[in-house]
Amino acid sequence: MQTTEIKVWDPLVRVGHWLLATVVIIAWFVDEPLWLHTWLGYIAIALVLVRIVWGFVGPDYARFASFVRGPRVTFSYFAELIRFSSKRYLEHSPAGAVMIIALLVMVAVTAVTGMASLAATRGEGPLAGVITKVERATTEEDQELLIEEIHETAANVTMVLVLLHIAGVALASFAHRENLVAAMITGLKRPQ
Repeated sequence: MQTTEIKVWDPLVRVGHWLLATVVIIAWFVDEPLWLHTWLGYIAIALVLVRIVWGFVGPDYARFASFVRGPRVTFSYFAELIRFSSKRYLEHSPAGAVMIIALLVMVAVTAVTGMASLAATRGEGPLAGVITKVERATTEEDQELLIEEIHETAANVTMVLVLLHIAGVALASFAHRENLVAAMITGLKRPQ
């Protein structure tokens, strides 16, 4: 019997994707209570770290080497996708790869600056010892405000990337006539 769909994304990729999306969105909207926002940040950085490791040791379709392409292929894919003439990829597309890397980086930056902000303002968290020992050229209050501003900016950039990711998934789903959201839930896609 011939199968009409094949397994592309493993449970760790799928569950990690949806957990990270949920955590990032909730954390963006919920600043209080601070303990909840903080723990969402810890969960987010843990998920990012797991995904990075999985990108090197996981199954073929989860590995960065299977879907990260060079700039020429990526720009070509973007241009062709806009014209609805792009090649369909079984694994993540070059655009998807760029978004994965960008989101992993920005979620990590957001989480780390959040931890730095927590350390600077409350003397708490995993960076408290490092942040409190740094000599400051400006006043402590100015330093705290700068760290908080960087954290908020990183969070906003992350949310813009999330919205672009959603738009890109919709565009690619339409262009390739496949439901990429369902594929990220089931792990199944139709063969090439």
